[in-house]
Parts: sequence; structure tokens; C-alpha cells
Amino acid sequence: QVQLVESGGGAAQPGGSLRLSCAASGTTVNYYAIAWFRQAPGKAREGFICITASNKTKYYVDSVKGRFTIYRDNAKNTIYLQMNSLEPEDTAVYYCATGACLTNNIIVSDKDYWGQGTQVTVSS
Repeated sequence: QVQLVESGGGAAQPGGSLRLSCAASGTTVNYYAIAWFRQAPGKAREGFICITASNKTKYYVDSVKGRFTIYRDNAKNTIYLQMNSLEPEDTAVYYCATGACLTNNIIVSDKDYWGQGTQVTVSS
């Protein structure tokens, strides 16, 4: 059974950093494109970054470009999201998922997998 488990969320001050992890079990993560989504209170879930199986990064939200980086550690079967220069607007529940990193959006089908989410709160 494939599982994705996020960790690393928590509280941060504006301008601070957090690194989220998405650890996979039951499969080898390097076979998959992996995306990060986030859902802020009262807002729809948005996919904002994706890494392809060939390690190309795609951004879907301008506000995270230059601040967020996605990378994989195949030895640890884990995808990481490094978040720097955090802003209060980054406050959300963050989810990782397998899917397809298309040019303009991320496709997560009913055959893909989601993690359970991790809360990130940015405030002073």
C-alpha cells in the first residue's frame, strides 16, 4: 500500500524558513512526479509546485517563485519542500501528492496518492 506522509510543518515568523518532507512508503518515489498543494482557511486547495520524475521543477503560483524549492532524496524515498522568506499568506495546510506536472496545471487522478497534510502557520 502506497502512503505519503508529510512532516515539518509548524509555526514560523515572517521571513523565516521551514522544510517540509513528504516520505513515501510502499513504492519508490523516484518513479513519480510529486506536487505540493496548499489550502488556506476558506480557500480552495491550490497546487503550486511540482517536480517531475526527471527532476524538472515547475511552478504554478508566482508568489512562491524564488522562495520555495522542491527536491527529492531518492535514497530516503522522500521529497522536500524548502520554504524561505515565509509570508503570512503562506499559512495553510500543505499536502504532497503524486500526479502529473503539466505546463499550466497539476493533474492528480483517482489513481494517485495524497498525504494527510501538515499545518504551516506564519505569523509574528
